[in-house]
Amino acid sequence: MLPFRLVYHERYDLHFGDHVFPSKKFKWLHDRMLWTRFAVKEDFVTPAPAADEDLLLAHDRAWIEKLSNGTLSYQEILQLEVPYSRHLVEGFWLAAGGSMLAARLALDDGIGYNLGGGFHHACPDHGEGFCAINDIAVAVRRAQRDGLIERAMVVDCDVHHGNGTAAIFAGDASVFTLSIHQYNNYPAYKPPSSLDIDLDDGVADDEYLNRLGSGYRPALKMFRPELILYVAGADPFFGDQLGGLSLTVDGLRERDRLVIRAALEEGVPVAIVLAGGYAQSVEDTVTIHANTAEVAKEELEKVGYRKKGAR
Repeated sequence: MLPFRLVYHERYDLHFGDHVFPSKKFKWLHDRMLWTRFAVKEDFVTPAPAADEDLLLAHDRAWIEKLSNGTLSYQEILQLEVPYSRHLVEGFWLAAGGSMLAARLALDDGIGYNLGGGFHHACPDHGEGFCAINDIAVAVRRAQRDGLIERAMVVDCDVHHGNGTAAIFAGDASVFTLSIHQYNNYPAYKPPSSLDIDLDDGVADDEYLNRLGSGYRPALKMFRPELILYVAGADPFFGDQLGGLSLTVDGLRERDRLVIRAALEEGVPVAIVLAGGYAQSVEDTVTIHANTAEVAKEELEKVGYRKKGAR
């Protein structure tokens, strides 16, 4: 069995059909982990959907009610960029529950891996960019509310700026938000994170890893978080349809290793969520996400993790 748990629900697949967001990737990743024998069925845990009270830790009540009741305006659905349905609502509630669970598991085991989540464009009062609920922010707020942590860091390595996460935590000294992203890409307006690493079009492995390490490592030592939410987007990949960076599969593995190893070396647990990935071949996206889990296993076994308060 794995040294950490994998969080998955079959309803993560939002059944968008012919849409650039391949929500089937979650099931494909789950199935791949089993048939490659990276994991066994006992490694998977099933999340419960987040309660509305959990979502209200990061979102306005009016937005949660609109999603629940199906009363979004035409403009709000256009901004969301995915078709509204009850299945969509259930999927986002489950993704938030999954990221909450991954955070709790990370605090116990050193790593928690949600095979979904990472919906970082969702803002307090609206959704956008395929994201209705910001599961990252919900997971952080729930861990804080439960008294499990005081300080958290979000390390967002999706190709797109984490605008929703930055907006939710703006002015909050208890959460450090880092976003490394292609600057000339979605969203047009990028509210400031605690640290934004803006990249030019076409940046490849070496420059990416140097820029990430130069910003992330000092921030980690300075801020001293008790939990990291790692947004491990697959879309910095050179073959991504919605990205304009040029990272290779190996470069993305080294990105994962950099983030996870530095955290574990500082004794900080890491909850991983997957975020975007829009390669022409969904198999490429699934491979990148699977590699993140493999690197997490390697680093946890190599570096180890001592739970806070453990002797």
